[in-house]
Amino acid sequence: MKFLTLISVASTIATSYADWQYRTRPDLSPIELNITIPATDDKVSPGFLFAAPFSGYDQDNTHGPRQPGAYIFTDKGELVWSGFSYFANWQANFQASRINGENVLFAFEGTHNPGYGHGHGHITILNNRYETIKELRAGNHRISDKHEFHVKDEKTGLIQIYHPVPKDLSDYGASADQQWIVDAKFQELDLRTRKVLFEWSSLDHVSPHDSVLPINPWQAGSGYNSSDAWDYFHINSVDKDENGDYLISARNAAAIYKINGTDGSIIWKLGGLPGKTSSNFKVKGKPLTFSFQHHARFLSTSDDGSKQVFSFYDNSAHGTEDHRGHEVHYSDQSSGKIVEVNTETNEATLLAQYDPPRGHNLLSKSQGSTQVLSNGNVLVNWGSEGAVTEYTADGTPVFHAYFGTGELGKHVENYRAFKFDWHGYPAEAIALHSDISPEGDTIAYVSWNGDTETSYWKFYSIDKVSERQLLGKVPRQGFETKFKIEGETHSKLVVEAYNDQHRFLASSDVVVSEEQVEEKRVDTKAKFQHYFAWLANKD
Repeated sequence: MKFLTLISVASTIATSYADWQYRTRPDLSPIELNITIPATDDKVSPGFLFAAPFSGYDQDNTHGPRQPGAYIFTDKGELVWSGFSYFANWQANFQASRINGENVLFAFEGTHNPGYGHGHGHITILNNRYETIKELRAGNHRISDKHEFHVKDEKTGLIQIYHPVPKDLSDYGASADQQWIVDAKFQELDLRTRKVLFEWSSLDHVSPHDSVLPINPWQAGSGYNSSDAWDYFHINSVDKDENGDYLISARNAAAIYKINGTDGSIIWKLGGLPGKTSSNFKVKGKPLTFSFQHHARFLSTSDDGSKQVFSFYDNSAHGTEDHRGHEVHYSDQSSGKIVEVNTETNEATLLAQYDPPRGHNLLSKSQGSTQVLSNGNVLVNWGSEGAVTEYTADGTPVFHAYFGTGELGKHVENYRAFKFDWHGYPAEAIALHSDISPEGDTIAYVSWNGDTETSYWKFYSIDKVSERQLLGKVPRQGFETKFKIEGETHSKLVVEAYNDQHRFLASSDVVVSEEQVEEKRVDTKAKFQHYFAWLANKD
């Protein structure tokens, strides 16, 4: 009986003091941003922050984030949209784009193997009402991997494939039992018909001798079976220029390649480790080394095509995502880089490098991205380090945050992060919650997950069926807005959303106010403390 009483009291306490981030959405527990360099409006790029943070631990641990998945935030740390339940399973590479004239969101969703750094699944595409409109998979009986999906010209998509094949690997130091290798592939797909327009295979064009990741019996990917194939090349990004040629980042070759869009031949290779990787370019000016890099993106091409500028994320480190694998690194920190290559002079020039902000030691063994923003700023996502920084073009950090706070922020990782100008019009209803305080005040809370357009809310009382009383007009305050009517009790409320042009957007359902029981909570806590004191004295 005493044990049952204890459970009852403890349950009441736990419910009363629960960590509710939002009264309107108690089902949501989004990750919180630990902002160490606050954003200032005149220095940061406009737009929202897109990320899909997840845990870097294995699945047997209980740790943050509580709800891993796709999120949109302001750079002030306010939640805009929680994609928890919109995408299923594990998610990565969450972005906004346009497809055939329509503004969309997309993310990879599927399984994730942190020991090998691979995920297998499909791309899910949502419209601007957050409704699923398409699922996209690789063609030619291939399985989509997590690393890339990139929309080109609104009509095609670039997708990456992890394809294990049997092969005699004895020339590369393998034993007779190590006979599996990953043929890294990418495809360009027609987004309307899903037809494969182009497919490229690493084994057709690049020798395994070019790998900087040797085949070893002790590491993940040691070649013993198809699930343990040697990942000698590892494509983690694909882009396409206006001439129809492709840019790929090959992590385990520590090199970036330009691929002919007609026959798949290699136009040039930029190797990142002198003495370990070959290169078609000599370095001009500042030293340029990189390794295990991610997210190479074309930025510009000269009129004659001889000069091209591209950005990428230089990990300079390698290791498994579950923290159990051996780490290899060639620098003390990772960085974002912008490079120009000149095919007339065969020179490569480091134009800009974005190192971690002072006091932040960031060396990411996996993942990462570098995005050049609309105002010339640069957003660097630190991958397995679970952080993101925005810089001005000259390298001054103007925003920095970690994904997660306290214990829930430990070993949180994020594959890529972006900033986009996004306008969301949720299909789901406005969420409204109302309490009646013990003092007789009415306290209302309102939110609308994914809404980017509401400027202010109008609260109405409908206590009488024949009347609709305006209680107040309140500016929107982040994800959830609070409105208090002192000294008045209103049992039924409704709220309306308006944009900055005073246009009506939507109305909530009618909600019935709940009575708060603050005195009971305090009394229950006292009983809980008294009970344990009694147990201690009894012994």
